[in-house]
Order: sequence, then structure tokens, then C-alpha cells
Amino acid sequence: MISPDFVFISTYRAIIRALSPPGAKAKLSILIFHRVLAEPDLLQTDLIYAQKFADIIDLFRKIFDILPLSEAIERLRSGTLPARAGCITFDDGYADNLTVATPILKHYGLPATVFVATDYLNGGRMFNDTIIEAARRAPLGRYELSQLGLGLADQELMDLSSRVALIKHILPKVKYLSVTARAQAVDAIVARLKVDIADLPRDLMLTTEMLQALHQAGVEIGAHTRRHPILAGLSDYEAEQEIAEGKHWLEECLKTEIRVFAYPNGKPGVDYSPRDADLAKKLGFIGAVSTAWGAASRKTDPYQLPRFSPWTHNSWGFTMQLSRNLMHQ
Repeated sequence: MISPDFVFISTYRAIIRALSPPGAKAKLSILIFHRVLAEPDLLQTDLIYAQKFADIIDLFRKIFDILPLSEAIERLRSGTLPARAGCITFDDGYADNLTVATPILKHYGLPATVFVATDYLNGGRMFNDTIIEAARRAPLGRYELSQLGLGLADQELMDLSSRVALIKHILPKVKYLSVTARAQAVDAIVARLKVDIADLPRDLMLTTEMLQALHQAGVEIGAHTRRHPILAGLSDYEAEQEIAEGKHWLEECLKTEIRVFAYPNGKPGVDYSPRDADLAKKLGFIGAVSTAWGAASRKTDPYQLPRFSPWTHNSWGFTMQLSRNLMHQ
């Protein structure tokens, strides 16, 4: 008897092949992840954890032909992509990309690319994680955040849901500040939450040794600037320095050419501009990825490749979302 799973996969592979045929009319579906936790985190329910990641990757590999990103970009340009072409990427440079995600990828024999913001390695911490971990540890009570001059409202921490709400309230307010203003604002918020910043975790990001181990495991490393700024808010000089210095640091660390780049935050026209795409080309990358959803075709600017982040993890919903993503113009 033929199993329902076999019928589902076979049918869906045929559908995806029709939407993404081989050759000049091929499309490239690039998945984007950030962290892969060992276990679920009730404070960050949007973050994927090991078993969910394994389920998604297993389904993705059964339907798509998964390629290294650099190879996929070159084959997209030359019109030689296979049918149902896909890639797997991660942003920022989290330690769990090595400790949790890589063993799952190796189990299935799949390539992936990790884009690294270099200044946060070796005990650093992304600004969003500082806010999240401070909210996790803040004592119960009312916090007068409105006095900080950041457009924040006062917040009351009573339970888990109020901590989640606090995080969602703060992050959009600080994300688009300059790197210096962002750091100052985060420090002020942490202090107002009555948390000692020295008590926050310093092992969330990769170390140099872990980055080298990731590279040695066959994972492609891409650049993601030094400090994860909103490039559109920087001067021409500042933007070029952020991109170039991140690329140079990685190349010195890994003794290899860094060929691909991801725009921080990644919304076209909001977080980066055509100027930044021109900079990526000027600095020697073969391609760059955004966070605009959709699938790339041969007509797509290789320095503005779209990526997709599936938000439904059941088989039917996931495959339907991938289909919609392929059809998105």
C-alpha cells in the first residue's frame, strides 16, 4: 500500500516543479532562520526549536533540491538551476546555529549559510537579546519607561504574557536608532528594569573557535556587517565601512573568501537602499539577500535576493506557504 505521506510528497513535488522548473525559468526559494533553540522558550514562542526545525528541514529536503547559496546564485545567473531549487540561511551568528542546527543539517546532509554580524561574537550580545533577557529577569512591578524619552509607555510586569508584551513594545522603538543611540537606549532600559547587565548571558553568539568549527563543518559563512545597523540610515562612507569591515574580519578569521552578504533587518527601501546593493557588488560579493518574501528568478537582481520565513510548521500549511511564496511577484 502506498502511504499518504508518499502521495502528499509526490504530488507536492510535481506542483513545485511546475512553479519552479529547471533552467532559465527556474526560481530559487531561500529560507531564513535566526536561532534554533534546543527546547521551546515560552518567552520567545516565535523562535523555532530543534524538533520543529528538524521537521521543517526534513519536509523541505523531500520537496526541494537544496543547494549551497553561492552555487545557487551562480546557477541562477547562468540559467542552470535545477527544478525546485532551495537554500537554507541563518542570520546574525548565534551559537545554536552550530550546537543545535548544524547536527540536524549534517544528519540530512544539507548545506546552509550563516550570515554573521562580527562585533557580537566572543561574548557579545545583539541588542534585541539584551532586551529579551532583561525582560526575562526583571522583578515583578511597574516600570516608568516613559521617562526615558524613547516614546515608550510605562509598563507593568505581572506574568509571562506581560513580559512578552514588554519585549514587543520596546524592540520596535529601539531598532531604528543609530548604533550608538541604540546601545545607550538599551542600557538605559535595562537599568530601568532593575537588571544588572553583567548578569545577562554572554554565550548566545558564536565564538571565533565556534565560527571556525562551523566553517570546517562545511557551512558557508556570509557577511552581515559589523554591528547590524540599519544601512539606509548611514552615510555612504559609514555603510561601506560596516559592510567591508565585517567581510574583512571574517576573511581574516576563516582564511577564505566571503562571497555572500545579508542586509541587516533586510526590508528593501526601508532598511537598505539601492546604494547598499551597489556597495555589495563593489565590495566583491557575488550576491546579497534581503528579507522581502518571494522567490528569485533569473530576472531578479542578484544583490537583492528575496528570502522566506515560514510561520506555519504543519506539513500542509508549510507547503501551501511555500507555493504562495513561489507565485509571489
